[in-house]
Formats: sequence, C-alpha cells, structure tokens
Amino acid sequence: MLQLKNVAKSYVTGDFTQVALNKVSLNFRKSEFVAILGQSGSGKTTLLNVIGGLDKYDSGDLIINGQSTKNFKDKDWDAYRNNSVGFIFQSYNLISHLSIVDNVEMGMTLSGVSSSVKHKNAVEALERVGLKDHLHKKPNQLSGGQMQRVAIARALANDPDIILADEPTGALDTETSEQIMELIKEIAKDKLVIMVTHNPELAYKYANRIVNFSDGNIKSDSNPFDSEEVLEGYKLKKTSMSFVTALKLSGKNILTKKWRTAIISFASSIGIIGIALVLALSNGFNKQISSFETDTMSNYPITIDKTAMNLQMSKSSSEKVNLKKYTGKKNIYSYDSSKDNQAHTNDITQKYIDYLNKMDKSLLDGVTYTRSINMNILKMNADKATLLNTSKVNFQTFPSNPDKIESNYLKENYDLLDGSYSSNKTDLMLVVDEYNRLDTSMLKELGIDTPDGKSINFKDIIGKQYKLIMNNDYYVKTGNIYTVNGVATDLSKLYNSDKAVTLKISGIVRAKESSKAASLSSGIAYSDELAQHFINDAVNSEVVKAQQGADYNVLTGGMLATDSTKASQANSMKPGMNAGMGSGSMSANIAPETKDSVLASLGATSIPKSIALYPKNFEAKKSIKTYLDKWNKGLKEKNKIEYSDLSATMTSLTGGIMNGITLVLVAFAAISLVVSMIMISIIIYISVLERTKEIGILRALGARKKDVSRVFNAETFIIGACSGLMGIGIAYLLTIPANSIIYSATELKNVAQLKPSHAITLVIVSVVLTMLAGIIPARMAAKKDPVEALRSE
Repeated sequence: MLQLKNVAKSYVTGDFTQVALNKVSLNFRKSEFVAILGQSGSGKTTLLNVIGGLDKYDSGDLIINGQSTKNFKDKDWDAYRNNSVGFIFQSYNLISHLSIVDNVEMGMTLSGVSSSVKHKNAVEALERVGLKDHLHKKPNQLSGGQMQRVAIARALANDPDIILADEPTGALDTETSEQIMELIKEIAKDKLVIMVTHNPELAYKYANRIVNFSDGNIKSDSNPFDSEEVLEGYKLKKTSMSFVTALKLSGKNILTKKWRTAIISFASSIGIIGIALVLALSNGFNKQISSFETDTMSNYPITIDKTAMNLQMSKSSSEKVNLKKYTGKKNIYSYDSSKDNQAHTNDITQKYIDYLNKMDKSLLDGVTYTRSINMNILKMNADKATLLNTSKVNFQTFPSNPDKIESNYLKENYDLLDGSYSSNKTDLMLVVDEYNRLDTSMLKELGIDTPDGKSINFKDIIGKQYKLIMNNDYYVKTGNIYTVNGVATDLSKLYNSDKAVTLKISGIVRAKESSKAASLSSGIAYSDELAQHFINDAVNSEVVKAQQGADYNVLTGGMLATDSTKASQANSMKPGMNAGMGSGSMSANIAPETKDSVLASLGATSIPKSIALYPKNFEAKKSIKTYLDKWNKGLKEKNKIEYSDLSATMTSLTGGIMNGITLVLVAFAAISLVVSMIMISIIIYISVLERTKEIGILRALGARKKDVSRVFNAETFIIGACSGLMGIGIAYLLTIPANSIIYSATELKNVAQLKPSHAITLVIVSVVLTMLAGIIPARMAAKKDPVEALRSE
C-alpha cells in the first residue's frame, strides 16, 4: 500500500517560487488503476515523479507498505525505483543502441538477477505485450505502439508493486492508444497502476479511480481509500551494476559510432606509438650493447689489485660545503683528506689466493699474477754474460689456465707468427705490436741485434736462450752483506753453470685484429709457473733467510723502515724540506725501504700485487663475480676484496647514457599523452551530453549515481584499451621500416625490438590515463538530475 501524507514540493527560480504540490495526501490500494487528470502545470507529473522517487518532496511523507521514506538516502531511492516501481513514459525512453530484449533486461540487470533468469523474464514480458518475435530488433526498427509495448514490458519485467505511466498514449494514434490502455488495464488487476493523462475520455473509460488535480491540490477523488492499515516487513533489495554490464552498455553505444571511436583511439594512441618506438629502439640498442659485451668484451679480465679505485664515491668535501675555487676570502678551511680518497686497499692474503684456486677451473680461460719479484736472468752477448734488465723489456706473465702451461687466452687472442705456443715453464713468448714492431731499446736489452738497423728475421729470434740463476748461486755473502757472485769478474760462469735454468723464446705472437681482450704489452711474456718456480726456491735461499733475520738491507747495508713508519716518513719528506741537510742525510724524495719490499724483490713472497681472471664467456663472468662476491659476505667494508670489471664499467656507462636518452625521448613523447588526456576528457563530456536521456532512463530504472559513473568509466576503459592496442600494433608495424633504415645506415640487424612487458605496460598506461581523463565527465554524469535528464533530447 502506498500513502502520501501532506506531501509538498516547490520549485524556486530566482525570487519566484512555484508550488507544484501543496500538502497532498492520498492513499492507494495494492491493486487499482488510478488516473490523475489535470491541466498542464497542475502538478500531476510532479506527483508522479515524487511517487516514483525521481523527485524528492520538500515536506510531508511518502509511505511504502508502512515504511516511511523521510530518512531515505540516495541508494534507498535507487533501490525503491528498481524494486518497487516500473515506469512507462510518453516518449518510451528506450536506450537506442540496445536491442529490445536488452532494454527489457536492464532493470533486472541492476537488481543482480542472473543472466538466464533475466532473459527468461524478459522474453515472458515481451510475449505478454505481444512482441516475442521482435526480441533482437533495435528500438528504431519498431513502430510507436510497439516501442510503448517494449516500455511496458520493461516496467513489468522486474515484477514491481507499482506501475507509473506518464501520458502513455500521448504520442500514439487512437487505435493504438486503446490497445495500450487495454494492456495497462489488464496489468492493474494485480498491481497498482497510476497514470497521469490530460485525456479524460481514456481515463474514464479504462481507470477505476479518477483523481482531478489543479494547482498542486486534489480537487476530487472518485474512489478514495481511507484505510490506515499498516503493512510490515517492507525490505529494499540494493541495486548494483557490475563493471562488465557497464562495459557491455558502453560497448554497444561505441559500436554505433565506430568511425568516431576509431579516430579518437588513433589520435590518443600517437603518444603510445612514440613511447613504444623509443622503448623499442632503446631495448634494441641495449641488447646490441649487451651483445657487444658478450661477444667481444666477455674475455676482458676481472682485475684484483692491491689498490682498487672506487668509481662511485660521493661528492668531495669541498662540494659538500659549497666552497668556491680561488675565493677571495681570507679564511682557511680544514677538511679530512682521507674522506676524498677514492682508493680501497685490498689485503690479498694466501688464504684469499687459496680461495681463488678453488674456483671452478672451467670458468676460466686464464689467470695472470703480477708479482713484485726480480728474477736473476742472464743474457749472452759477444761471449760475455750480463744481467738482463727485465723492467726494460716488459717481462710479464701471460694468462694461463690454472695448473697448466698451455694458455687458451693466448690461442684465442693472439696470432702465432712463428715458433710455438708455450708448452713448458721455461718457454718465453715474444709479443710484438700490430706492425710487428718492438722498441729498439727492448731488442737491445734482449741481445737481439738488427743488422740493417730496421728488421730481423723471425728465425733469428726463435730459440734464443737466456739463463735463470737461483738466489743461492747468484748471491754470495761478504761479511754481513750479500753481493752478486762474479759481478767483479765475469757472469759467464753463472750463465754456463749446470744449475742455471735455460729459458728460450719459443714463439712470437701478435694480438688478433678482431680481439678486444688482448692486454699484453710488447715485450716478453712467460708463464706464472716459472715465477712460482723461482719464488719457491727463493724462499729457502740463504740471502732471504739472512734478510728475514736482519733489521737492515742485506744487499746494501742501508736502514729499513717498518710499514707503519714508511708512509709517515714519505709524507713528511717533501721537496724543499731537507734543504741544507748534510751529505749523509736521507734523500728528501725517497722513503726508506721496508723488509717486505726487499724480500719481495728477492722473490721471497708468492702473494701477487695484482690478479687478472679471464672468463671463458659472459655467463662464466657472471659466475666468477658471484664467487668473488661470496668472499665478501659478512665482512666489514675495509676487509672486503674489491675487484674491477672494465667491460662491465664500460657497458654500464654506455647503458646509462642510453637510459638517459630514452628518458628524455619518452618525456617528449609523453607530452602527446597529456594532450590525449585533455582530448579524451572533452570527448567523454560530449558523450555525457549525447547520452543525457540514457542517464535519466538508467536512474529511473534504479541505477545508482556510481552506476552511471561506471558506465562512462567503462567507455573510457574501452577507448583507452583500443588506443593502447592500436598504438602497440602500429608501433610493431613501424619497427619494420625502422629496422630497415637502421640496418642500411649501421648494418645493425633488428635494433627496434619492443618487449612484450613494455607493450603490456603501455596498454595499461593508456587505459589508466584515459580513465583518469574521464573521471570528471563521469562524475558530472552521475550528478545529473534524473527528471531533467529524461526531458532532454
């Protein structure tokens, strides 16, 4: 039962107030056909809208089955319209882009009725009004009478308690009007039907109760109902439109404007296309950099030095306090210079060397140890033996496989010009530059003469011999000092001694033209096994034992300094500080030697000052670095062993530059996305204006404000998805000519490669940005007054 108690409603325009309902009180039976008559402006349509919950009364009360609506919120009125009221409008108010059956199902869709049930109910309702054969037609394919029948079927489909008809025959001819009125009369047998009309003839013919209305007041009621019966248990079923339903509704609307949607999507996809191409090129170039590292730089060594440079230090102390260079201020600023030190000292111990030796040997092409030792090597020239100054000929160890003399590194990175690669520890390799050159002073020091002053044949070099003299044979004790055995007479006896180790040049090598990892300088290269052989012998030599027990240099008799005093003395002795000192004073620029440095020069230490690890390939390099990092876990910063990877540093710098360029280009391309957002916002606003009547229809059927907003959010979602997918598709197509142009210019193949992850991300970005652009228009749509929206054309 429906009751109106002293319901009042006024409209205010400026200073003018129009009273539409003047404290109207009416009671309606559960099932009856009530016709409300009155002239235009009498308030009858306002009464219908208040009863239907489209318009809110100012005072009084509307009571539904005993339930007061004074405290109803928006969501309660929405649920009331959806569950309890069915509207039949003069202009039908069908959603043009939906089929007949979809229009009838809409109210049930908002009620959350399952697909099968709502379709069954919709078909039954259409069958009841005689339109079973027109289920899949669009409204514009029907006559006026048929469209009104669809509106009636829609009003009946959700089985409401009340049917509200606003001039249901106003746009129909006489014959059709009578058919519609017969149908409404039939409905009124089990429902409350309230019809507003200005046609008294039809009202008196079909209605069983006539209420005359004038100036917002009831003038007469042919069959009043005065019962005060109160029905309990009225409950509202909340409405809710799912996003899928909103997508379906908006999708069908968009399909009616295919070309406009396509143009909008293309326009808004331009930014996506630009960003996608930038990312594709960036990705491709980064892959080229990675490929360059893998193919040509993977064999670059990982180097562990006594002193490692930290390339990622923070700003210097002068920058931190914003000091100016060459300032005119008369102030002195103190600072801690140690904080500006970018060097990290590695404490390479035997334990660490043992750790490296346990590394998987299959990962390495070779290992080079640089040691602070002076081997006693003699050369023979004109039947006279002399000491070979190894520092003048770049005596260096070549990378060799652990526990092997053979070097894969040499074979992979150097061409053998003559002779053979080293096969035992006494073999020496002569390294020349790309022009087959060797410095004249080196050749002279090696005892290799060039007859014409310019060149010498390989055959005159291969097999040339030198002699390595061990410490016990090379040094003799004279008092407390050790001197070179035979230095005052002739070193030939040592050279020809049976104890001398014969070294020979077994091959001549030159860096391959294609090699990027050739690191040996021109000069002599030898195996680390030879160095280890000399070190092992030197440790047990008399001169080394003597030095270990002495506090002076056993070779010169000079004073020794401890490691702790060496640095302080070296720092204190600067040029000019010792001016005027006597001839016995220590040189101002030379720090005193330490015992460790003397022992190292005698070959008494096996700890290298530098280690170079040559990976087999890029994957091996990763494993090696992981192994090296494992040593540092849990150690304090000062105790860690740092290493340097030149190739990684180079590619990191290159990659950083590429990433910076990418960010700048993406930023420029993103400007078009901002423009697209503005354009989308305008388009959605236009769509709101175009679909204003649809908004009113949805509200009349019980759609919440958020449901209306969801419809337009769904529309922006579709446009954003289409825009993103279109942009990615076009970008993929554009990579074909882009790659062709790049290849013709640089011979780099398939540079432009868009990652699937980037493609997916850009589609998501397109959707998100488009939906953000549609938020304001969607909210505007949700706030539209349903009564005014229904009046729009």
